[in-house]
Amino acid sequence: MYAPRSSVGVRINREQPPSRLRELARQAEAAGLDELWLVEDCFWAAGIATVATALETTSTIKVGIGVLPVVARNPAIAAMELAALAELHPGRLIAGFGHGVASWMKQIGAYPASPLAALEETLVAVRRLLAGDRVSVSGRHVSFDEVELVFPPSEAPPLVAGVRRPKSLAIAGATADGTILAEPSPPEYVRSARAAIEPGRSVAGAPAAHTVVTYNWLALGDPERARRTVAESLTPGARVQVEGLPFASELLGLVDSASTVDELAAGLRPEWIEQLAVCGDLASCVAGVRALHEAGSGSVVLLPLPEEPPERGIEDAGRVAAALR
Repeated sequence: MYAPRSSVGVRINREQPPSRLRELARQAEAAGLDELWLVEDCFWAAGIATVATALETTSTIKVGIGVLPVVARNPAIAAMELAALAELHPGRLIAGFGHGVASWMKQIGAYPASPLAALEETLVAVRRLLAGDRVSVSGRHVSFDEVELVFPPSEAPPLVAGVRRPKSLAIAGATADGTILAEPSPPEYVRSARAAIEPGRSVAGAPAAHTVVTYNWLALGDPERARRTVAESLTPGARVQVEGLPFASELLGLVDSASTVDELAAGLRPEWIEQLAVCGDLASCVAGVRALHEAGSGSVVLLPLPEEPPERGIEDAGRVAAALR
């Protein structure tokens, strides 16, 4: 079961080379953070390899994969890998799956006929295999004939789904222990996402608990440091994440009219940046994290700004976490 009430974590961004992973993971643990998250984006470092290294390097911090594309591996192979990690590091692995970025999945020839079916069938199959079941299924994406893990973990890791739209959120509620909401995830979006997750929670066999994990950029000190990074995160897919904000209409108008990231960044109002990132002085950052917890985020994951030294972001995340306690 994955049910933290007020966890604070940090993400090591994809821009960091694997050679830096060990020292950054140790720093995150020493900073007193609850969770460390790593991404798997094409064509940066792979999620299983980096998470395995982070788990081996540390001893107490939970390590999350955020996320494995469901179409990038056969679900049986993914379950084998996760089972090994969970058994080697009991209670510390959080396994995330998602659709994968459509353009990347098409680039590698793995885009599914039905992304929703691929997500649902993978989560169900992997969960059953990790529970020690023998699985036979013939679905649109997953086809198993009496598949059973020889070494199922004694404690199955929680499965979380990195999704953002209503139908996918409902699937997450029905099949996963949690949902990862990508950056930016303001409190308004957390509340609307939880509402979309709830219909799935009433489905027979849904996991007993469901934790929402939120990613947000961190700029402790001057909020202006986050301006360009926030602009870059306002992709077309992120529209749903800002629609509940009081300034959504004006912001989305700017997103639609801006021809470059620089133009979009220049047009962002300071008060918008303060709602789209955890930023400002320490008291403001603490208040931002508290607002996310109160909106229903059980785990707030703070993201160092990609253009800055990652050590600074990890140190700042630790300061925010310590102040919250």
